Amino acid sequence: MPNKADPYDYMEGFGNHFTSEALQDALPKGQNTPQKCSYGLYAEQLSGTAFTVDRKNNQRSWLYRIRPSVCHQPFKKLDPKDHHITSKFSISDVYYFPNQTRWSPFNLSDEKNEKTNINFIHGLHTLAGAGDPITKYGLAIHIYCANVNMDNTAFYNSDGDFLIVPQHGKLDITTEFGRLMVSPNEIVVIPRGIRYAINLPDGPSRGYVLEIFGNHFELPDLGPIGTNGLASSRDFMSPVASFEDKECDFTIINKYVGQLFIAKQDHSPFDVVAWHGNYVPYKYDLEKFNTINSVSFDHIDPSIFTVLTSKSAFPGTAIADFVIFPPRWAVQEHTFMGLIYGVYEAKAEGFLPGGASLHSIMTPHGPDSVTFERASNKELEPVRVAEGTMAFMFESSLILGVTEWGMSNQVHIQQDYWKAWQGLKSHFDANKK
Repeated sequence: MPNKADPYDYMEGFGNHFTSEALQDALPKGQNTPQKCSYGLYAEQLSGTAFTVDRKNNQRSWLYRIRPSVCHQPFKKLDPKDHHITSKFSISDVYYFPNQTRWSPFNLSDEKNEKTNINFIHGLHTLAGAGDPITKYGLAIHIYCANVNMDNTAFYNSDGDFLIVPQHGKLDITTEFGRLMVSPNEIVVIPRGIRYAINLPDGPSRGYVLEIFGNHFELPDLGPIGTNGLASSRDFMSPVASFEDKECDFTIINKYVGQLFIAKQDHSPFDVVAWHGNYVPYKYDLEKFNTINSVSFDHIDPSIFTVLTSKSAFPGTAIADFVIFPPRWAVQEHTFMGLIYGVYEAKAEGFLPGGASLHSIMTPHGPDSVTFERASNKELEPVRVAEGTMAFMFESSLILGVTEWGMSNQVHIQQDYWKAWQGLKSHFDANKK
């Protein structure tokens, strides 16, 4: 039976309860589990929170699919050697150090053999993290570099939610809820438990992933800002139902407590004909972020650029914040002023698109010496900051450790990064105010 929905239609809103059907009247009326569903479909509930969570935070969706998702063979632990897996997802064995660290752009191809076919899952490398998915508290940061589609393969994560930031190349993402096309300068969030596959319409792709083990992402509170500003709820986009009825050899890969497991089934998992609920994947265009800034003096703290947050158990602190530094006007008077593209204004050299840096907790950092001298001596006037640039930050109240892969010779750590601040000399003069 043909799929009548446009696969790239979207529904607007953050945290909304959506309804979507690819075939007319596929959604039951007045109840979730009728004795017989339309078109002979099966009803399933996907729970994003405990049943007993308060109503405002409760997340779940009902899916109406051609075959039950439980129809698969037993999971077996994936053998890394058989599937070209070169990265460990465990963050229990990591290196902790206070030094400022910066990585050059991560390679788009496999270093050892550029002809190796690497899909999104095989190309995931864990860079840093803190906490533990078993206790559902913490985060992990991954880098992905892929060059082939996930043909007849789907992935889902039992450990946490993925916030994916493509830096090079679009991602064509098929999920159980429908399809999303995600370009660089957009982000996509896929909550845990949702199955998806990623194809690469532009060829090789590279980007960053922030994984959270605990609470789901939410919009930050606005407080004194009022009702408008930062990321608007209406600018988040979720897919419409779009199914495929296909019998074939299909592989399901599951990330479970930092390990990968594999199962086989005889049909596509993307056979959801209709669904309703508020536990859904979504994407967001970073250009739509409404920047708040100072118009008098001094700089606003970077928290004012928060797009999404995952709150911790301690009020006012977060397990993880996703923060961006978009193009904006800087008009302050008498004030000192993971890169997707452009040149980051606080680092004149060395911080490149596709690279990354880590500034450990309580370790000093800030603008390099070249940037400081230029900004301290320029004539102050309204100016566009970060034009043609989009930098971002994964920020956490937890202490991040760096994985073995992040310290290995497969990536390039800039050993002289510490020298970026050594040109900051004393300007002290006791006789001059």
